[in-house]
Amino acid sequence: MILIKNTEVYSPEYIGKNDVLIAGERFISIQPEIETSSLKQFNLQVIDGKGLKLVPGIIDPHVHISGAGGEGGPATRTFEIQLSELLEGGVTSVIGCLGTDGITRDVRNVLMKVKGLREEGISSWMYTGAYQVPPPSITGDYAKDIALIEEVIGLGEIALSDHRSSHPSTDELIKLVEHARVAGMLGGKAGIVNIHMGDAANPFNPIIQAVENSELPYTQFYPTHCNRNKEIFKDAKKYGKKGYLDITSSSYPFFPDEEIKPSVAIREFVESGVPETHITMSSDANGSLPNFDEAGNLISLEKGKPSANLKEIKDAVNSEKLPLETAWKIVSSNVAKILKLNRKGFVKEDFDADAIILDEDFNIRDLFARGKLMIEEYDIIKKGNFE
Repeated sequence: MILIKNTEVYSPEYIGKNDVLIAGERFISIQPEIETSSLKQFNLQVIDGKGLKLVPGIIDPHVHISGAGGEGGPATRTFEIQLSELLEGGVTSVIGCLGTDGITRDVRNVLMKVKGLREEGISSWMYTGAYQVPPPSITGDYAKDIALIEEVIGLGEIALSDHRSSHPSTDELIKLVEHARVAGMLGGKAGIVNIHMGDAANPFNPIIQAVENSELPYTQFYPTHCNRNKEIFKDAKKYGKKGYLDITSSSYPFFPDEEIKPSVAIREFVESGVPETHITMSSDANGSLPNFDEAGNLISLEKGKPSANLKEIKDAVNSEKLPLETAWKIVSSNVAKILKLNRKGFVKEDFDADAIILDEDFNIRDLFARGKLMIEEYDIIKKGNFE
């Protein structure tokens, strides 16, 4: 058992100074004061949280956990992510995806990496499929993947409005999403379709056409990279009033002239009337960040990091003057609700004990994943195999 004393608790809503008791993998008690006398019979670890903030662990909904890239040839493929990289970014839950290369890479690799991360101590799920349509799958049918495989919660990332897209017709896109939706219903999952948004004009138009010509709701689509350029960002302010928007955090340092800084994007989305619950942020970590010239030739390639989310949340609070509870929802409770991740995203009794203790400079002092200390007093004490 672990008892955190005298800490400012953000659930992510601020609920005041409390003691927080963790037993097994869950929060079992959150009270202004918890007496330790009755707990002496247990192996109790007490952590002093005075002057510190306790927040939910970050849920990163878009990470290339098994590697990605390859747009520049075989030598430009990224490798599997390491546990310590995720922990450094405050990530206690991660959603893996394949990405551009559904041709030489396999979603079965993503599934095994999901299982590996679970064994190493954090929570992990995945999207089946890739950029391409028809999407690759594990069972031979992506809907069966979603309905039957516990770790698979949706489909993606399917590329739209991008020169690397398969450019599905409106009817094809409708069938794709309806199939995933029904599979999600059967499996008790979100069955959501994660959409890679490219640089083409009117980028949301394929989604809008699909919704207008079917019974699908906007909330069955989960478009990402919505801050990748000024044009999509402008359209996203309108689209986000109906559907979800995911901001990409790790690419901004590499393309500052093109992309909207993620912390600024959060503030402007909120100010434009996009419901706070429609906004999330993912790192796109371990994915390649290609830069193409006007002829479509690759001219540079970078790789994202999970720590980008935490940096941008810090900037959203300190520079953009957003309340911490508003900014933190973007990487915790909003993601949990959209992806139907039960017992995730909140510091609440009977929820999974995924949490971060932050100091006044937004540094991670301690991190808990499923009730276990993974970072203690700024040191990573749990690393993955081969690190």
